[in-house]
Amino acid sequence: MRTARYVVRPRPQHRRSATLAKKAKKTIRREWTKADIKELKAHSKARTPVIKISKVTKRSVGALRQKALYLGIGLGHQR
Repeated sequence: MRTARYVVRPRPQHRRSATLAKKAKKTIRREWTKADIKELKAHSKARTPVIKISKVTKRSVGALRQKALYLGIGLGHQR
């Protein structure tokens, strides 16, 4: 089965304009291992910026902040 590459949506000014269809980004959830938590605590102690931690651990800034809040450790500007 082939999927449509373009979705045509009629508009009052332009009847035949075509726009690209957007794919929804799938959320990939990973469990926090003991090693991940240990690494997060070490970064917190070293006062590493959250963006750098995010790139190293390949997790979003929001995920890191939520886990730090749950663990009771400070990250970023919250100190």
